[in-house]
Amino acid sequence: MPGLSDKRILFVTGKGGVGKSTVAAALGIAAARRGQRTIVAELTGQDRVAAAFGRTDGAGHAHELQLAERLFTISVDPQHALDDYLHLKAGALGGVLSGSRTFHAFLSATPGMRELLGLGKAWELAQTERRSADGEPYDLVVVDAPATGHGIATLRTPRTFAEIAKVGPIANQGKALDATFTDPAQTAVVAVALAEEMPVNETLVLKRRLRFELGIELADVVVNALVPDRLGPRQARRVEDALALLRDGASPAVAAALQSAHSEHVRARAQREQVQRLADGLGSAPHELPYLFTPTVDRAGLELLADELEPLL
Repeated sequence: MPGLSDKRILFVTGKGGVGKSTVAAALGIAAARRGQRTIVAELTGQDRVAAAFGRTDGAGHAHELQLAERLFTISVDPQHALDDYLHLKAGALGGVLSGSRTFHAFLSATPGMRELLGLGKAWELAQTERRSADGEPYDLVVVDAPATGHGIATLRTPRTFAEIAKVGPIANQGKALDATFTDPAQTAVVAVALAEEMPVNETLVLKRRLRFELGIELADVVVNALVPDRLGPRQARRVEDALALLRDGASPAVAAALQSAHSEHVRARAQREQVQRLADGLGSAPHELPYLFTPTVDRAGLELLADELEPLL
């Protein structure tokens, strides 16, 4: 059965704080391992992927930066994307416009223009014949898209501009982007969620909105940061009984260990209930990722998550 690797573009979105940037980076690693020339494009402008690989010099900001064999990243800067577009479309005039403060003020005041420029760069990266003279084509572009609500609005931006402009280069660009992003043979949308009520709710709303507003389906859902449930039913009852029998003079270490085990069991059980609710709403089981017991997710952590995500490709 075809997976995500047969697409040209993967949009990764989800409620803020669920780890969508981490999942986007791990998907990029997994795809590169499979032999695909892959780039992770961050539309959020935070350069997190490069930082996870130890590059904190801003080298990935607005430029394609190689991180490993067949793996690249770029933090898309709308200003830089605009300069590229103007030079391509207008030549010397584009250089004049690029340096015009008045022109930039006009574009900054245009609702959705920054989103359109960011999407335009992601689209350009996915072309088999790229517009930039020195740009090599990629097999897969993984887009770290804005959070869920803004993400849908961002994906709808090309169609909105095409409908408003009707004719001319902006309309043509909008139509080209919209055709690519709504073509299931080329583009897939992946949602990331936590096993909590609000992220699950937003994911189910995302599924409906993608269908009704853009006419596309949610390709896959990844539930991030699931804690293991190390207690079976009998063990859980024993821990609960032991907690109930604790006396005031009990060892603090024993009491803390029992309380910790009980709390983790309750948390894991609550997560499983939310995963089941999500599966019921989606009509299929989501893909699950384990909780990484580290303060930050570095390259080693991304490699571990990439192992888990390879079946999606």
